[in-house]
Amino acid sequence: MARRASRPSPLGDPPPLVAGLVVAAAAVALITALIFALGQVSPPASSSVAYVPVVLLVSIVWGLRLGLLTSLASAAAFDYFHLQPTGRFTIADSGDWVAIGIFLLAAVTASAVASLARTRAIDAEQRRREAQLAAELAGTLLESASVRNALDDASERLAATLGLGSVAILLDAPPPTDASAAFDLCQGERRIGSLAIQDELTDAQRRQLAERIVPALETMLATALERDRLQSEVVETRALRRSDELKTALLRSVSHDLRTPLTAILTAGSALVEWETSRRDRQELGAAIVEEAERLTALVEKLLDLSRLEAGASQPRPEWCSVEELLREAAESLDPGGTRFSFAIASGLPLILADAAQLERAFSNLLDNAARYSGADRVSVRARVVAGRLMVRIVDRGPGIAHDELTRVFEAFYRGSGQQTGQSGSGLGLAIVKGFVEANGGRVWAESLPGQGTSFVVALPVEREAPAMSPADEVHLP
Repeated sequence: MARRASRPSPLGDPPPLVAGLVVAAAAVALITALIFALGQVSPPASSSVAYVPVVLLVSIVWGLRLGLLTSLASAAAFDYFHLQPTGRFTIADSGDWVAIGIFLLAAVTASAVASLARTRAIDAEQRRREAQLAAELAGTLLESASVRNALDDASERLAATLGLGSVAILLDAPPPTDASAAFDLCQGERRIGSLAIQDELTDAQRRQLAERIVPALETMLATALERDRLQSEVVETRALRRSDELKTALLRSVSHDLRTPLTAILTAGSALVEWETSRRDRQELGAAIVEEAERLTALVEKLLDLSRLEAGASQPRPEWCSVEELLREAAESLDPGGTRFSFAIASGLPLILADAAQLERAFSNLLDNAARYSGADRVSVRARVVAGRLMVRIVDRGPGIAHDELTRVFEAFYRGSGQQTGQSGSGLGLAIVKGFVEANGGRVWAESLPGQGTSFVVALPVEREAPAMSPADEVHLP
């Protein structure tokens, strides 16, 4: 919410009393002189009404008491200068007594009405400012991420509106001992905080705080604290739900992906122990055991990687590394014969500052995923710098991914259209890719048209002072 400075009352505090006395005396003298000038066209008794605007003005600006004094001064001046006998404070004509009495009554009534109107206007303006303050405090406390983050801003707004130098809203803490005034903030019978003020307060300010400001602040603070509690419960509920989903998916994965290689290992081991087998059969069973054990090891490593990512324990250890070397090492570990992947790497790629082990693991999972769906076709691996970012594109020739699955494939344990083509996976590889790439400041996404293959794109940041690799020719493998 934008900060709005509190505006002072248009009436404000009345000007100094001395100024009021000077204005009243000057205005009465001016009107008295004006009545002399009007004496040619109007009798003096009917001209006394000219003093009423002066009485109204003084009453509105300086209050009732000075307005009454101005009324008496006007009556005295009118009597002394315009009623016979002039030059003395006596009234000879009984009719003039009636006129001066009516004038005094009208002047006093006008003064009282004007003073009351001024008081009502000041009170209305004060109420408006308090309502504006309540709206600003509500926005500050309720729009902030948490109540504690908004307390300083709310305290400043409160101090500015009340014209105080130092105001502090405290949660779950007693007011400081050096505070000039302190108010408890309660929710029902429970104390939720305190309002501490360093300035000396007038009786009017203390009443305003106790009767109007503090009750409103208590309500808003209690509402904001309840909002924080509900938000915390929502976050906790979402975390528990996500944890339950992961547990369910993990159990599902364990029941299938772990059981399958274990069953194959147990079957092959039992055959070696219980049956008489030829040398060739022993070699085949041993190879099956090794293959399934490697598959089981890879699955366990993926589960460990995912658990560390979920727990935030996979903090990268950045160092200067070559993306080309990481891609080739990942490809070699998957395809020692060098027949599954073709590379198109731009020459002179800069080194990047990242965790080499994490990126190699991410590239390995991407290449393994692409090879699994590409069939007999080679997987294309390309890398170059585009708009200040190092872009790696891995393209397979598989069945493609439906549009609504392009983001979901990076969710843990999600298995998409691969099952429809006879392919199977743990649903962990792409989630690990996303976690490792984003941990190193990059982004990864998928681009695909069903039936036309899939491209996985990794965008990694390039440092401005990044050293370049040794020049090498771009490699194109058929």
